[in-house]
Amino acid sequence: MKRFLFLLLLLVSGQACADAFFASVDRTRLSEGETVVLTLESTDPTRFGRPDFSPLDENFEVLGSRQVNRLSSIGDTPRASTRWILTLQPRRSGEVVIPPIRLEDAETLPITLTVDAVSDASGSAKLAPVYIDASLDQDSVYVQAQAVLTLRIYHSVSMYDDSTLTPLQMQDARVEQLGEPRTYEKRIGGVRHGVIELQYAIYPQRSGELVIPGQTFSATLVDRSRNDDFLPFGPRAGKVSRVKSPDIPLRVKAKPADYPADAPWLPARALGLAETWNPQPEQSQVGDSLTRRLILKVDGLSSAQLPPLPATQVEGLRRYPDQPQLSDQKSESGVVGTREEREALVPSRSGDIALPALEVVWWNTQSDSLERTTLPARTLQVAENPQLQGEDSPTANLPVAQPQEVPELWPWQLACALLGLSTLLGFALWWRARRQPAIQRAAQAGPSPRTLLDDLKRACQAGDAQATRYALDAWARQQPETLADMAARYVPLSDALDGLNGALYSETGQQWQGDELWKAIRNLPAAQEPSAAPQDSSALPPLYPR
Repeated sequence: MKRFLFLLLLLVSGQACADAFFASVDRTRLSEGETVVLTLESTDPTRFGRPDFSPLDENFEVLGSRQVNRLSSIGDTPRASTRWILTLQPRRSGEVVIPPIRLEDAETLPITLTVDAVSDASGSAKLAPVYIDASLDQDSVYVQAQAVLTLRIYHSVSMYDDSTLTPLQMQDARVEQLGEPRTYEKRIGGVRHGVIELQYAIYPQRSGELVIPGQTFSATLVDRSRNDDFLPFGPRAGKVSRVKSPDIPLRVKAKPADYPADAPWLPARALGLAETWNPQPEQSQVGDSLTRRLILKVDGLSSAQLPPLPATQVEGLRRYPDQPQLSDQKSESGVVGTREEREALVPSRSGDIALPALEVVWWNTQSDSLERTTLPARTLQVAENPQLQGEDSPTANLPVAQPQEVPELWPWQLACALLGLSTLLGFALWWRARRQPAIQRAAQAGPSPRTLLDDLKRACQAGDAQATRYALDAWARQQPETLADMAARYVPLSDALDGLNGALYSETGQQWQGDELWKAIRNLPAAQEPSAAPQDSSALPPLYPR
């Protein structure tokens, strides 16, 4: 639980670990006699030495080591790294700590391993050349909850690379493989065995008794007793071995009766809920764009099983949601699913805007109890935006006309007035039709130009390049000329568009400020009507004058 909360804290803070020298292992729990792979990696090209492996001799036996040099690139920046891969076998059972390893002025963090003791009687009973051991992390689970199946293939003889394993398929359960197969060694009854370990996450879809079927492993064993001539293109000398893992029963429990009927069913070992803001919502103004990032992290469920979080529907806030991002982190203990939702919130009024509390109901499979994880309520204090006050009320300074008494009109006066108005209206329409082209351009449907101009201004002031691109295209579609024509006749607009395109399509992700673009849009001169073509004074006389 502490490890899960620590991982969630790192995700929320958004600070990535950038150590130049660090250590990792392929697993942290193993049995006595098994081996573990330790990987040391250095990303600092100024270090040319070799790590000091002497602290490992006290608790581990180093069975093998190799060095791998890698050269990769992040964007246009090359990145060189050096890895040392060691195969270690613990000398004792219990809690065994891999001590810090030093490389010049850098040092790794210690890693704790759990080594389970194995009796000799249980180990000596399995001396077949190839056999399979399958086990579940628990005997019973709730419906749609996670059960981890571990499959280990032991072999005391060499095998060719033609080994196959039947896939695990279940009709009433969803199966996900946890990473790639791991290989290590284990000493059983004084004999060293190679081990191929695979893990599966199983999610039952119905309650009741569920049987996990066995899997068949097939491989050709190397026969070293034969001294026949080696034939590179002939049949391989050896014996084909096929072994099958046992069927394992699993009891699947139904959803508890006291679970809320209107809440999505979430059985998990741990659940975390957090939020971040960019920029911080304190001292925000009307028209500012606030990005709210909600993160739901669940230990024991995949990201596809996580429901959408409640939307922020608050009066006074305009909401622009983004597509959710789903990710899964697979380890030897199962799957940790993450759902991340982002939404842009734009205040449309000043004052206090209250955001309600966000609650997620789930079932804790460790304590077998109902849990509620809540984000507390928050109040946004929105201030007036001085830049929007003068523009949002264009009629504030206009004089208000006083109502005047209208004298009573006679019917013949009304008829004459209507006749005169209709005549003037018909003449005006006829005159306007003469000046219009034969094919009238269809009017653009959608928001008004004023609304589109306000959206463009807010996007520019927020410095959001993507939103500015969308708002600029929508505004340009309702203009009498194209955006390229406007940029061609107004140089500041062309320069501002180059800066916007550079921010959108640059691989370095440069910071963009939209003040220059908004200033160019506001100062854009009106398009001039094309003047009539001048008469050609140098016209030639007719070829055949009469």
